[in-house]
Amino acid sequence: MTTYASGKIRTRWATIDDLPTLKKLINRSIDTLQVGFLTPEQIIASQAVMGLDTQLVEDGSYLIAEYDGVLAGCGGWSNRATLYGGDHSSDLRDPILLNPERDPARIRAMYTDPAFTRKGIGSLILKQCEQAAAEHGFRTAELMATLSGEPLYIASGYYPLERIEATGDGVNVPLIRMQKKLKP
Repeated sequence: MTTYASGKIRTRWATIDDLPTLKKLINRSIDTLQVGFLTPEQIIASQAVMGLDTQLVEDGSYLIAEYDGVLAGCGGWSNRATLYGGDHSSDLRDPILLNPERDPARIRAMYTDPAFTRKGIGSLILKQCEQAAAEHGFRTAELMATLSGEPLYIASGYYPLERIEATGDGVNVPLIRMQKKLKP
């Protein structure tokens, strides 16, 4: 297992044992950090279209960030076609492997615990996921951003490709498909 450190933030690749704690962090993140960007109904609907895809953990491509030893954030990258969605959104999942020569890697399931925002957690995870994807031969990365995540991704060099609305529990949730060229 590779461990990286940046100040008080340490990252490591998640294991199956981390799943219960990750799910709690993800739910807190969705419920809290979308406030001000989405209506209460859209936040509830977000739970149906977002979440943890355990395939990322099984593939060894899902990072955990700890701040002074406390779980503070998570996120991953993937060489599979799925762009977004969790285990419960099977209609969005496509396990087909991507070709790094022609397809963009996927940046997936990025979440920060609300108690740890503005500490560089998301930026560090994003950078390490991009590095891992580049090491696997990918030249570009693509992600599906929430409205609250869009500023981080723009600041990190991503540009919007399209704005869509995903439907969860009959409610539309705005999302932005974004892309970035990776450094080799």
